[in-house]
Amino acid sequence: MTATTENSKKESQEMATKENANRNGPTKETPIESPQKSLKLQKVSNGQLEKRVYKIVLTGGPCGGKTTGQSRLCTFFENLGWKVFRVPETATVLLSGGVKFSDLTEKEAPPTPTTFTYKNLPFAAPEHSLIDLTASCPRCLANAASKPNGSEAYKFQENLIRTMIQIENTYFELGKSSTRNCLIICDRGVMDASAYISKDKWEKMMASNNWNPIEMRDNRYNQILHLVSAANGAEEFYTTEKMKKLFKEHACRSEGVELARELDYKSAAAWVGHPYFDVIDNSTNFETKMNRMIESVCQKLGIDIGDRLQATSRKLKYLVATLPPDSEFPPFQDFNVEHHYLQSSGPKVQARLRKRGQNNHWSYIHTIRRPNVHGQSRIEVKTQLTQRDYINLLAQRDDAHFTIYKKRRCFLVNNQYFQLDIYKEPSHPRCKGLILLETYSSLSGEALLNCLPKFLNIVKEVTGDPDYSMFNLSLKEDWSITKKFCHSLHEDVSGYKSKQPSGVSNKQLVLNGHAKG
Repeated sequence: MTATTENSKKESQEMATKENANRNGPTKETPIESPQKSLKLQKVSNGQLEKRVYKIVLTGGPCGGKTTGQSRLCTFFENLGWKVFRVPETATVLLSGGVKFSDLTEKEAPPTPTTFTYKNLPFAAPEHSLIDLTASCPRCLANAASKPNGSEAYKFQENLIRTMIQIENTYFELGKSSTRNCLIICDRGVMDASAYISKDKWEKMMASNNWNPIEMRDNRYNQILHLVSAANGAEEFYTTEKMKKLFKEHACRSEGVELARELDYKSAAAWVGHPYFDVIDNSTNFETKMNRMIESVCQKLGIDIGDRLQATSRKLKYLVATLPPDSEFPPFQDFNVEHHYLQSSGPKVQARLRKRGQNNHWSYIHTIRRPNVHGQSRIEVKTQLTQRDYINLLAQRDDAHFTIYKKRRCFLVNNQYFQLDIYKEPSHPRCKGLILLETYSSLSGEALLNCLPKFLNIVKEVTGDPDYSMFNLSLKEDWSITKKFCHSLHEDVSGYKSKQPSGVSNKQLVLNGHAKG
């Protein structure tokens, strides 16, 4: 490489650094461990891929399969040669050490029907999780922290989260020092605490500790897996007899069905906004549910599993006519998103950068998308980056593409996690007013239609349609003359060739009794 080329590259990087600094403002240090430092771009050295550290959170309502899920994930990845760490639930660790619910409030509360002992298991208390009166359930603790006289409970909840962060960081460091690929499974995560505490108390706690959602939710963990409670869709398995058997292993099995559904929704809502949030519902039997969970992790990691898990979930995309008022949406999170396509190593390999954030806090992702490999329809490898790596990679931008700007709205409807992309200017005229809805689902037919948001005016399904591929939408040249238009990375799978739809349904959808076309 010549000195001129090196100087040019250095100047380009310095300009990108200044531009990013002006746009984002100063970067603040945070004590929270980020996977950005441990999950680096895979590089080939002596024929070996650099080791990976992948951090996931298993969360969900009662009796959703979290304990079994941990065990299945552990076995599956250990069989692949990975090292697996399982981070225990911090609340259970601390509260089983002798903390009383009554000790954390100003007035000593007498025993009530919501407290019980081990020998009285046939009596199901609707709020408590721990079976011994010397301890208390995390939800009761959070509720106590939200009360006017709950200062001690609030302090304990705050210290519990700090402890959780430190315990997780210890496992994260162990993962970084491992000589093998490492999967770290967290039994719930930091954001779960926000599900059971009032909004004002949570915001106060966040501000006093210099925490923010981007670091606590998006950058800290690589993927969130919400295992839906059996109380929502598999009620026959959420029974008193079932709970009695599980009490020998679990303290947290006393919730009634209705309350369990409410807790399940709150737990899911706490993670809305994470870029890789997967809801594993009860639309299949339990064995398939566990396979779908493992499959979801493998997909995000880009691991070739062939037909070992019989893939059922697929990415779906829909064209939306207009954006309804905010009041018609369920609780949502909005993000500003920028996509940059990079120069790639081959004609069918796509590489891009994504910058995603709220309130001037950002996360950075590098994605490599490859064509059909060993029978898999698509391989996508996503890697979290530091801000420095992101800026350096910007020097590889492909001048044949516009930068894509979006507002991304994330929300939950019917146990389905949706992302609504609203394209923003500056952009190619083809993107003006474009709104696309995306989700992952194993459902089909009427069951799938019934899960789609009824408040959105959905025009049609565009899954696999190259006219709605972000790669093609970002092209600077007109589609009629460009040679870069990508009909498909895997034409035999998508069913699209030369922009002629055939394999994916492009028919009018009928929602709310009206045909959308």
